[in-house]
Amino acid sequence: MTRFYATDAAVARIAHGVIARTLPKPEWTHAAHFAAALWLLRDRPLAAVVADMPGLIRAYNEATDTPNTDTGGYHHTITLASIGAAGDFLGRYAPAHPLHGIVDDLMASPLGRPGWLMDYWSKARLFSVEARRGWVGPDLQAFPHAVG
Repeated sequence: MTRFYATDAAVARIAHGVIARTLPKPEWTHAAHFAAALWLLRDRPLAAVVADMPGLIRAYNEATDTPNTDTGGYHHTITLASIGAAGDFLGRYAPAHPLHGIVDDLMASPLGRPGWLMDYWSKARLFSVEARRGWVGPDLQAFPHAVG
């Protein structure tokens, strides 16, 4: 199995880097998105992460010269779906389980596939302006994770 982060401190570094807007843009990967979400969810309720994450990502994008537009940058539906999936995945583990191991397990699961959301949303619906700006429910099958 691929190891994405060797320690919980490495996971925390990702989250802190996004919050402080100092994480180098090449490190903001699919795994890093989930690492940051899991780190936030470890100590905060789902609703708080759902409320905070959009602003964190938008600010991080702006700090790394990624415009938040109708075609790029922040995507609300993907963000909420990912937070919900990360929260459910985290719930499978004891609170003391190493977070870096949870990231590795998540990335080895179907959630680790970059196109995992296409099981629930058609490409046209998921990448619509409406889905980028706000929550748009899936059109292929019910989404099994809480989103707020």
